[in-house]
Amino acid sequence: MSALLTAVIVLACVFGGALLGMLLRGLLPAPHLSDESKDVVRLGTGLVATMAALVLGLLVASAKGSYDTQRNGLDEIAANVTLLDTVLAQYGPQAGEARASLRRLIAGGITRLWPADASQEPTLAAAETTAAGKLLRAEVLALAPANDMQRALQSQALQIGGELARTRLLLVAQHEGANISGVFLVILTFWLVVLFASFGLYAPRNATVFAALLISALSVSGAIFLILELDQPFEGLIQISSAPLRDAFTHLGE
Repeated sequence: MSALLTAVIVLACVFGGALLGMLLRGLLPAPHLSDESKDVVRLGTGLVATMAALVLGLLVASAKGSYDTQRNGLDEIAANVTLLDTVLAQYGPQAGEARASLRRLIAGGITRLWPADASQEPTLAAAETTAAGKLLRAEVLALAPANDMQRALQSQALQIGGELARTRLLLVAQHEGANISGVFLVILTFWLVVLFASFGLYAPRNATVFAALLISALSVSGAIFLILELDQPFEGLIQISSAPLRDAFTHLGE
């Protein structure tokens, strides 16, 4: 389910809770709406509001941290790709095949991370990427250094290639472990529905109140939309830019 659709469902549930509270106001007997009842409801909803605010804040911070980690990891990959190509170029013409393999590897990675077909799911963990990385390493290992400088460049190339593989695997693990649980969202939405129902229960029926409740519901559903968007850094409206990796790719082989 997309982040936008989830946010719309949350908005409908939360604002529907406020309307339900207003409806109950006309159905409940007078003792249920007394000042003593209001005090108890306010105490309970204060606790729920505090929990919901804390959870929303923590989720936004966690999602933003995960998004920044993925972006920084890709920036590191782009820098290492450029450095690896430079080292192979310094090695000499013998490293031409390895440089061509590196270019194919990055081209495939860009295509799989930012696919032109919106129906395809972006991925860092494609088997083709792993196979291309292994081929590149094998080609670097197959180089036959003729002097100390070439031996040092081969060793450096292998080290950079290892860093590239490690960063990619780390990003895959972080991305797969960052998905927000559906049960978690259901519980949070329930808290918000209860909270808004309490707002509607003691709120007068006028346009100002309706507008205030609608804007508040839009705000909390917008926060959930932001959390879900940041949790999917390679799709949706808030995507990690492909510019650093594409820029590195355009300079490969120069």
